[in-house]
Amino acid sequence: MIGNLAAKLRLLLPDKTVTAEQWKLLGQEKDGSLLICWLEEKLLQDDTVLQYTVVGHYDRIKNKLQILHRFQMILNIVQATVNQSCSLLGYVTKQNSTIEKLLVESTEENNSKVEESTVNVETYQAYIMKLDTEKLYDLEIERSKQVRIQFLYREKLQSTTDKFLLLLHQECVMIYTVVFDTSAETLWEIQELKHEELVKEFVWAQWDMTNQVLYHIHHRRIPTSLVSEDNDENNMKSTRSNPTLSGLQFHDDLPHETVINIPLNLPQLSTTSNCGTYEDDVIPLRVHDCSLDLIVVSDSKGMVCVCHHYLYRPMKTQHVLGSLNESNTVHFAYSVTLLHHSCVIHCVIPGIPWSRAKLIRPTFAIYQNHYMIVFVQGLLIHLLEIGLNHDPCCHILCGSSTPVVSQHASYLVPLLDLQNMEEGNHKKQESSSSLHHNIAENKIGYLDGSSIFCNSGSKILTIDLPTLDLVELSISSDFLVDIFRKESSVEVRLGILHYFICHKNDMEMIAELVSIVAEKPRLLEIVRYMQEILIGGSYTLVQKNLLADAMPLLTLLPVTTMEEYMSFEIKVNDLNITLSHEKLWNTSVMLLSPQQRLVPYQSDLWTRLWEQLNKNIKIKDKPRFQPSKIAEKLLVSLACYQPEALSRCSTPMSPSGGFVMATVALGDLLGNRSNKLLDSSLPFTESESCTASKQEHIVSVNLRELSMYLLKNGVQSSTSSHIQGSSCTALQVHAMATRYVAAQLETSRILCHMLCRAANVDLRIEQERGFMLIDQLDNGKRWLLFMLLERYRYALENIAYPAPQGFTSFFTYLGYKTLNYSMFVQYVQRAVFELQVDVTKIIMADISDTKENTIKKLALLSLLPRSRAKRLLNQWLHPVSFMLRAREHAANILSGEVAQNRARSFQHRNNHNGLAAFPSADRLSPLDTFLDLLTAKASLAELDFGLLMEATVTSTEDFL
Repeated sequence: MIGNLAAKLRLLLPDKTVTAEQWKLLGQEKDGSLLICWLEEKLLQDDTVLQYTVVGHYDRIKNKLQILHRFQMILNIVQATVNQSCSLLGYVTKQNSTIEKLLVESTEENNSKVEESTVNVETYQAYIMKLDTEKLYDLEIERSKQVRIQFLYREKLQSTTDKFLLLLHQECVMIYTVVFDTSAETLWEIQELKHEELVKEFVWAQWDMTNQVLYHIHHRRIPTSLVSEDNDENNMKSTRSNPTLSGLQFHDDLPHETVINIPLNLPQLSTTSNCGTYEDDVIPLRVHDCSLDLIVVSDSKGMVCVCHHYLYRPMKTQHVLGSLNESNTVHFAYSVTLLHHSCVIHCVIPGIPWSRAKLIRPTFAIYQNHYMIVFVQGLLIHLLEIGLNHDPCCHILCGSSTPVVSQHASYLVPLLDLQNMEEGNHKKQESSSSLHHNIAENKIGYLDGSSIFCNSGSKILTIDLPTLDLVELSISSDFLVDIFRKESSVEVRLGILHYFICHKNDMEMIAELVSIVAEKPRLLEIVRYMQEILIGGSYTLVQKNLLADAMPLLTLLPVTTMEEYMSFEIKVNDLNITLSHEKLWNTSVMLLSPQQRLVPYQSDLWTRLWEQLNKNIKIKDKPRFQPSKIAEKLLVSLACYQPEALSRCSTPMSPSGGFVMATVALGDLLGNRSNKLLDSSLPFTESESCTASKQEHIVSVNLRELSMYLLKNGVQSSTSSHIQGSSCTALQVHAMATRYVAAQLETSRILCHMLCRAANVDLRIEQERGFMLIDQLDNGKRWLLFMLLERYRYALENIAYPAPQGFTSFFTYLGYKTLNYSMFVQYVQRAVFELQVDVTKIIMADISDTKENTIKKLALLSLLPRSRAKRLLNQWLHPVSFMLRAREHAANILSGEVAQNRARSFQHRNNHNGLAAFPSADRLSPLDTFLDLLTAKASLAELDFGLLMEATVTSTEDFL
């Protein structure tokens, strides 16, 4: 809590001698100003105390409290509104009145007895006052049903007329026009008050002051035709009514128009006169009773959310419990209908005591343009992802134990975000008159030496209606990190990762979350967390500084690993919360199209909503690219993968190819970042000695498959779309695919660094890199690093992401040093470890040449590709190596193949004296016979006599 509004406004009163008590909030206008009333006590000269009601207007931007009127008595004003020029005040009072009723009782003689009695009833009355003359106009409205009054605001201020709405619950909505007499010499008087009926019977209504929209729920009659040949009565048309949510959009000089009609599924909506208990809350301005708690939350960017809170009991328990009492439990539930995504999100919290549930009123507010905060006091805080970029799937559910919320708050409602309002006005002024308007440090006023900040993205300023306490609803990064540490739900953790990657772009915070995950490296879910970082990080890097022409292609790139419209259960504070999604059918039919508007294609909330709905329809037909499909294709291609058969000129890693240039461009883009984490090095040298690595093969397949997918779906969808206004060419598709694959490499590298840091391998302290670094690590660090990198490699493999260069050999040697040898061989046999030349050479050198280890080396060489095994066999100076090479050399001669390597023959030839190594008189030794056979098949120049004799000599030794 940052203070109390009444306590702060009391300091702004001009007369400090009076006592101001019983402060009450009466309303909020389009400019964010607040209407307040309070009770003043003034001591007169005769020591009598005069009490009266005062209505004031508080300008939050200027921090000015203006007294509009001091009444002569105490009035119970429950709601008020002021016109744009602050010359007219409309207010509604609520007074107790007595009504005489006739009671009829039956006697034993079947005679009726009539008695009169009086009943106390609360009645609403509406008034208009001209403030400069203090002339009061009674609208002659006296109802027991709730009454609300609201002035219309216009873009261009008019002085000759004013309009206001009068809402009578379950009766009608009327619009009044105030006509001023401009012929008056001094002050313009009200010449006429005329009205007309806009809406007939309605059960609920809400006024959106920002967009000047009136939402209301009414029973709309839907005709149905029942045809029967046998019964003439069935040939008549019958009607049935469904509750419908409609929206009336008001304009400056044009009549209002119905922009939306949505059929609702609201159980037990009563049309009778028994409306229950009224809640006289004024923000947002609504007409409703206790049976329907509904709020529409919208954003000018095109987001419209219908939030419904309700209580119910399951059918299986109703017959057992009977009527509700204080000890029964109910299901506390709410639904948020996202019109811009054509879906409904349901949240059900079972097992809430009735005595507690009936007092809870949730708060719904848009947060940071991509989320909606649902705050349920004492139960939970729910971050619903409702942004326009992609479908809502990454939600965050957490307990409500946050220090920013007062424990005594009963009903928090958000105030208007003045920062966005000021920025919007600033842009309008710049475009029209090129005038600059400075926003005063994102503050809405200075009260009592402190500032009340506006909703600056990370904080939502709310007010507790019963107490007028000002409370900031904020979700800090530290709070989410703490939830991530305590929460075991995979969905909640993925939602937090998605929040920091895609919406905050805070990689340092992601590194902290990775370190939390690394505390339990054996968890299987760690792979999903890594994949979320990889996919979300790649998407975030690609969309930076992206040209407008390529924006349509973003809708085809993967954003998250979470599935769309997935239902799941989460346990929060011993409550099993169920979260589910429901798809709406053809939402655009319920909305007025831009060409049907009074001013066709006028840009406002509803045209943006229409564009978003049509954009989503096109996106649904072409789903996002799935990296798992590439992984399936790689299972086949990698099985017959031969790096030695490739050359750099045929891969995207070619220095002359576009991929390197895209990587450099992306590196330049990332080079401007202030995040030092992305510039950190890896614990190995990022280079490989083979002609074409596995990384190049994966990059090549990714680039090819993604280019074909974007070319097939992106170009067609963008050329046929009139919404985006641009089309994507094949060149733009290839540039996007290249940029995305480069982002995959960069994200993979970033995550690898995070995992090394989480394993306490601090590269700022360690002096060595590569194999020497592994040798210096203690067993604990080595084991943790291996566990994390093993999960990392598995995460890359499942979504076909390339690993950084040098990772394969580093990971293989790390496994060799961490696992026992038999387990290491199993990893090699299952293709988890890849034996490149550099790592195999150091492993061969690390294994001593004992009889037992010689067999191990031979088994290790047998797992290598033939060309790679031959290369390492030539470097192994061991009798077994000589024998195997000699046998292969002789086999090549006998089969007619020409010797491949003549350089080593001279080496062996210098070590021995030719045929004198085995002198024999009869020339019948096996070696002589074998040499004669070889010379008969090949010339002397093709024979490696040194190798053959070396193998013959070593064969007589006991080395196995």
